[in-house]
Amino acid sequence: MATILSFPLLRHLRSDPNVHVLHYRRGKLVRSGRGLAFWFMPLSASLAEIPCDNRDQPFLFHSRSQDFQDVTAQGTITYRILKPEAMAPRIDFTIDAQTGVYLKTPLEQLSDLLTQLAQQLTWDYMTRTPLRELLSHGVDEIRSRIRTGLTTDAGLAGMGLEVVSVRVASVAPTAELEKALQAPTREAIQQESDEAVFQRRAMAVEKERAIAENELQNRIELARREEELISQRGSNRRQQAREVSEAAKIRAEAAADRRRMKAGARAESIRMVQKARVDADARRMDIYRDMPSQVMFGLAARELAGNLRRIDHLNLAGDSLAPLLTNLVQSGIRRLDGNGSHTDETPAAPATAEGGSPWDEDPGGEWAGPEAMPVDDEPDPS
Repeated sequence: MATILSFPLLRHLRSDPNVHVLHYRRGKLVRSGRGLAFWFMPLSASLAEIPCDNRDQPFLFHSRSQDFQDVTAQGTITYRILKPEAMAPRIDFTIDAQTGVYLKTPLEQLSDLLTQLAQQLTWDYMTRTPLRELLSHGVDEIRSRIRTGLTTDAGLAGMGLEVVSVRVASVAPTAELEKALQAPTREAIQQESDEAVFQRRAMAVEKERAIAENELQNRIELARREEELISQRGSNRRQQAREVSEAAKIRAEAAADRRRMKAGARAESIRMVQKARVDADARRMDIYRDMPSQVMFGLAARELAGNLRRIDHLNLAGDSLAPLLTNLVQSGIRRLDGNGSHTDETPAAPATAEGGSPWDEDPGGEWAGPEAMPVDDEPDPS
């Protein structure tokens, strides 16, 4: 809006660069241009101010589609006045010479004109197009039709008006109809969601089944390995028992061999001792065979005396003592040679390394047997 300063008889106008000012005096155009600043006499001057910047004109159109459904188109038209001098005769942009405001409503008239033309173009398309096509391709088609229609309009071109751009924000049905149209898509999406949930559950069940089957296979494998382990342990134990039995058998056989060897050595020793005793007895019997009975009796008495530990009473009758003494004296005289040496002695038993005989008789006169002989028994290694 231009700024007007009042002085006595004169006034001064100063306009912005985006505003075109027309100064008429006595019906003739004396000044025309943007951003003018000049003095004028209010009684003879007429002023018009035409904006040259881009102006936005929003629109909201209600119509029906070919299938009789209510549809709303919403958008914005951007325009500018390209030829202010051509616009001034058609729409009144006169301003007050004192305040600088419009005396009428030229911008509203221009907006109504653009809106009506755009609405006519939009209705012409919407009434011939089904609802689904309007919703699918209506935005681009309406924008193209409005821009083409306003650009090619001869009246707007004659007014010096230029359409800069047309923007269609939306083409939408009523809320109930939109909800109804959204229902199939919503249901399809819900079905896809349910299908995805079912697939996820099926996959989860399948994975759980696979996990359970894997666990079962693991258990079967563990049971099989445990069976193999038990079988191997039993085999090891049987082998160990077999080895122990074989070792015990070998030890028993070795012990039996040692016992047989010891028994053979012992039996051989007994045979040698018995043979030596038998030989000694044979020699003794050969010696005793030629002896007189008196000598035998005396030897028996000596042996008896040697085995008696204690004699409490001894009775010798006179009839038996005299012949006995006579026989002893005679036997002793025959054993003595001329120089008084002893020639007929009883052979002594062979001496052993310890100074005694290889056989010993017990006090009762019987042989103690092989058990009385010491034997070095080795301990059984088992």
